[in-house]
Amino acid sequence: MEWVKTPLLLAVYKTVPFLELSPPLWTGPRLPTPVLRVLLKWAKSLRSSGVPSLLLGAEMGSKVADLLYWKDTRTSGVVFTGLMVSLLCLLHFSIVSVAAHVALLLLCGTISLRVYRKVLQAVHRGNGANPFQAYLDVDLTLTREQTERLSQQIASRVVSAATQLRHFFLVEDLVDSLKLALLFYILTFVGAIFNGLTLLILGVIGLFTVPLLYRQHQAQIDQYVGLVTNQLSHIKAKIRAKIPGTGALASAAAAVSGSKAKAE
Repeated sequence: MEWVKTPLLLAVYKTVPFLELSPPLWTGPRLPTPVLRVLLKWAKSLRSSGVPSLLLGAEMGSKVADLLYWKDTRTSGVVFTGLMVSLLCLLHFSIVSVAAHVALLLLCGTISLRVYRKVLQAVHRGNGANPFQAYLDVDLTLTREQTERLSQQIASRVVSAATQLRHFFLVEDLVDSLKLALLFYILTFVGAIFNGLTLLILGVIGLFTVPLLYRQHQAQIDQYVGLVTNQLSHIKAKIRAKIPGTGALASAAAAVSGSKAKAE
C-alpha cells in the first residue's frame, strides 16, 4: 500500500506519534508555519474523535496485504509455515494434544532463556535481567474511552450480524434467501467430501497464493471475472423475472429511477 504524501498526512503523522509509519509520509519541502498550525489543530481534533484508530486499522491492513503478497519473503514464509504445520498437526492429533505441546515448547524456550541469563549472572558475565522485561512492562490496561469504543464496535457488529440473519432466514428478500439456501445445499456436498479442517488448510493456501497470482495476471483474471459476472447478472435477472412480484417491483424501481433522471 503506497501512502499519498500530502500535508494532511504529514500533520497527522506529527501529532500521532504512536503510528510509527515507515517510511515517513512526507519528504518534501517544509510547510509554511500558519498552514502547518491549522493542519496540526485539525489533526488534533481528529485524534480526539478516534480517527487515528482508523489510520491504525489501515496500517494493519497494509501489513496484512504485504504479508499475503510476500513483500517480505522471510516473514511470509515463517507465518505460512507456522500456520500449515499447526493445521497439519491438528489434522492428525487432537486439539488438546497440539495446544499442550505448543505451550510446553514455548515454556521450554522461555524458561531456558531465563535460566541462561541467571547462569551468565552467576559467572559475572551479565546482570541477570529478565530477557522479556520489555514485554512485561507493556501496559495492557484499557482506558474508559477505549473500553467504550470497543464495546460500541462489538455491539454494532452483533446487531449487524443479527440483522443479516433476520434478513435471510425470515425471507425479507426471497431471492437472497433462495441464494443462501442454494449455498447451504452445495455445502452439504462439500461437507461430504472435506471436513472443516481440510477446508481451513485449503483456505490458508489460497490466502497466500491467490493474491500473488492475481497481481501477476490481473488483466486476464479481470477479463474472465467480468464475463462470469455478466452471465450471473443475466441469470439473476431471469430468475427475478420469473418469481411473482419481484419482476414488477424491479421494473417499477427502474421506472422511478428513470423518471428521476429525466427530471434532473
